[in-house]
Amino acid sequence: MILTPLLHLLHRRYGQPCTLVTSGAWAEPLLGAHPDVKRILRVGSRRRPYALDPQQWRLTRALRDLKDAPTYVCDEFAVDKVRWLLARSGIEPERCLYLGEHPCSVEEHWVDRMLRFGCLTPPAFTANDFQWRDDDIMREPLLHIDATDRSDCDAWLRMRSLAETPLVLLQPGNKRTLKRGRLGLIGDDKYWPTEHWAALCHAIVKRRPEARIVLCGSAREEGVLDDISRAAALSRVHVAAADLPPRRLLALLERAHSLVSIDTGPAHAAAAMGCPLVVLYGAASPSHWKPRSRSGTAVTILTSPTPNARVTDIPLDAVIGAWAALPTREVGHRALASTTPP
Repeated sequence: MILTPLLHLLHRRYGQPCTLVTSGAWAEPLLGAHPDVKRILRVGSRRRPYALDPQQWRLTRALRDLKDAPTYVCDEFAVDKVRWLLARSGIEPERCLYLGEHPCSVEEHWVDRMLRFGCLTPPAFTANDFQWRDDDIMREPLLHIDATDRSDCDAWLRMRSLAETPLVLLQPGNKRTLKRGRLGLIGDDKYWPTEHWAALCHAIVKRRPEARIVLCGSAREEGVLDDISRAAALSRVHVAAADLPPRRLLALLERAHSLVSIDTGPAHAAAAMGCPLVVLYGAASPSHWKPRSRSGTAVTILTSPTPNARVTDIPLDAVIGAWAALPTREVGHRALASTTPP
């Protein structure tokens, strides 16, 4: 999501939508129909030996057709391999810029760093050749859904008997959950205890008995969500993992009352879709990563009160209070005013 302001700026600067090269499966469902993206090229692994990876062969063939285009490299973790792939594709170093060569300042938001990067021009080009205006700078991520996405979400909600009730979404998992299978393992600074999530469910239902709670996550996080659901033992808590693909999630965020999430991608998507949210931060700096919203959506940040900078140290009462203070959202069904006192 935070890449979209850069894509928008480059589209305006160079007069045509971008070709995006990524190793993430998220790109196609989220950005495949984005107006600032012309084509998405995916490579499964940047570290796999070239001789053993047909995806990398196809990538270099495709990039040969773009060898005269300006190239902006946002990957900071496999730079040597990226340089090698670009050279094999016939792309000259003078046509490339690398984000890692332009570090983030202490308090600079990641989006602002991306935009600063997008304002630079590769040495092979002249900045004056590209006409763009200050209003081409978009400082908030922008995601698009259409009538098909909304209809799909509506049908799913009807099937789940959730269509006529206010929805509060919880996002307990993150990328590390996918790798480790369970929350709370050593080194996961984004872990918030299962019993806290269950207690939050009870607090939400107590304050708003008409609401339904949807536990969101990927299919591989289903076990984590099941643990929370069992601990909560509430009929108004629903697990949505195996049947919540990215575009359905976007449509769900567009109509949900609110989201409580650890610092992860769905929190940024929620802000982009206008969903009020509370975000729990561990070691990552909110000054760099706080979700931004074009619509002025309420985004409440909670950080660890201890030097350990771990989400597990954020008190349950602080999360409940932050959620209760979120403003009312009118979303086409009965509004759920979380400002009503308990």
